[in-house]
Amino acid sequence: MKIVIINYGAGNIQSIMFAIERLGFKAVLSNNPEEIQAADKVIFPGVGEASYAMKKLKASGLDTLIPNLKQPVFGICLGMQLMCNKTEEGNTEGLGIFDVDVIKFSNKVKVPQMGWNQIYDLKTDLFKGVSEKEFMYLVHSFYAPKCAEAIAVTNYEVEYASALQKDNFYGTQFHPEKSGDVGEKILGNFLKM
Repeated sequence: MKIVIINYGAGNIQSIMFAIERLGFKAVLSNNPEEIQAADKVIFPGVGEASYAMKKLKASGLDTLIPNLKQPVFGICLGMQLMCNKTEEGNTEGLGIFDVDVIKFSNKVKVPQMGWNQIYDLKTDLFKGVSEKEFMYLVHSFYAPKCAEAIAVTNYEVEYASALQKDNFYGTQFHPEKSGDVGEKILGNFLKM
């Protein structure tokens, strides 16, 4: 199986690579459109600021490639947010895969939300064998509100979508690669799809 992690200069890539290796697979890092299109599975990571990340995607033409991919695609953290219509972070237009706008937590709570929080209302095979209310690791100041495409929910000030799915596209706000055994199980479920 060929697993490609999209390399566009915005990602916590090393920990994802290690998590995939622990699951018994190898991943390659690439921003080459042909290599990404030829992959069996694509992981779209993201750490950092949305408008900067989107500039990097546009510079390499990945902004038009990603929404047209046909194989399973997994966006993580900022990767998931960039798959939405737009984000308030840097007033950035997204890839428009998920039909929801990303907004900022209010100043009534500490941002970023940083640390462990629960996921529940779990849907789809991404969460096969995962119990309701498991704890996942999160670091974020912006969130996707609950919507039709939500496949997991978390509560921090409000209930929001901590995972999204539409067709072959999946996204998690949490970092499965930093969420211990349960996070690895979720990553493993994606790789088995």
